[in-house]
Amino acid sequence: MPRPLPVVARALPVRDLLGKLSTERRHALGRQRHPTGRALSLRRDDQQLTDSLPGTAVREVKEETGLDVEITGLVGTYTDPRHVIAYSDGEVRRQFNVCFTARMVGGQLAISDESTELRFVQPEEMDQLPMHHTQRLRIRHFLEHRERPYLG
Repeated sequence: MPRPLPVVARALPVRDLLGKLSTERRHALGRQRHPTGRALSLRRDDQQLTDSLPGTAVREVKEETGLDVEITGLVGTYTDPRHVIAYSDGEVRRQFNVCFTARMVGGQLAISDESTELRFVQPEEMDQLPMHHTQRLRIRHFLEHRERPYLG
């Protein structure tokens, strides 16, 4: 296996006005090798070197979901050297993820060319959705309303 490239990414649980969480099914996840296959996930993107982390979150959510959001906090940082993502095209990644909280302030949900599905779901429905365990951990931490961000 090729040596993994470290990649900074961020995840963003966004709630609608009724408290449902946003999820997406990405085209890119179709190339990812993990047991859940084409899994649903939190909205996430790689950071460009010229962006701030919160700026990346706001910009990418708008570009890829049509929603305007405001960053409201930090769920935590997530790293696991054992979590290596190998894609069928040969790319291998080891991610460092920063998970923010945000609230929707405008826009309308619209699928971009990077996603095949976007929707809001009730928090209770999350356990029934096909999702990688690392995504579930971030969602659990978000729903716990922790006083301090998770550092791991």
